[in-house]
Amino acid sequence: MAGRSGFAQFFSRDKVKTFKPKKKFEQGTLKFNLHKQANASLSSGIDLKEVVRLPPQEDLNDWIAVHVVDFFNRINLLYGTICEYCTEETCTTMSGGPRYEYQWCDTDSVKYKKPTALPAPKYISLLMDWVESQINDENIFPVKVGVPFPKNYLQVVKKLLTRLYRVFVHVYIHHFDTLVALGAEAHVNTCYKHFYYFVVEYNLVDKKELEPLREMTEKMCL
Repeated sequence: MAGRSGFAQFFSRDKVKTFKPKKKFEQGTLKFNLHKQANASLSSGIDLKEVVRLPPQEDLNDWIAVHVVDFFNRINLLYGTICEYCTEETCTTMSGGPRYEYQWCDTDSVKYKKPTALPAPKYISLLMDWVESQINDENIFPVKVGVPFPKNYLQVVKKLLTRLYRVFVHVYIHHFDTLVALGAEAHVNTCYKHFYYFVVEYNLVDKKELEPLREMTEKMCL
């Protein structure tokens, strides 16, 4: 796939709707199916560092947009595997251990114009809804050939990916044992490595945001 025409085929509203996240995750019934959803780039033995590099004649903005949609769907599915263990009682804050706590802020909303502490499930639900609204906004992610990306496109993408990374932080630090018990560890690790190599390759997530998983990342990715 090269150019906007190929991007538009992938990044159409029908495509997003096909993989639309569940507004209410199915408690106890959602199985881990990343291995079925994963495309060839995540096959065993593939060098993910090479996979994330921009192919010849591919537009960088298109390449990034396709990956944003893909990561959104994968991370949404990932969280769905452990959501029944992530409740407002067990995860009273959206955190990554005792040193890192994330507060929700959405200046376009009425309720969360200022950073607000929330239980992890509520934070992640708002996050997923917010990301979905961003990628469905054709003023940010245009799908028509000839329509340029906005000047603030990369700024928006960085915010999207930074917030999605926080789901990895919470899941790995607070629900890793559950991942292991479900047999999902290897799949999530592959998804994480793909995400990490991509955001590092294009400098899309600040290093300080990567700090909560630094030790794990050094063992897994470096």
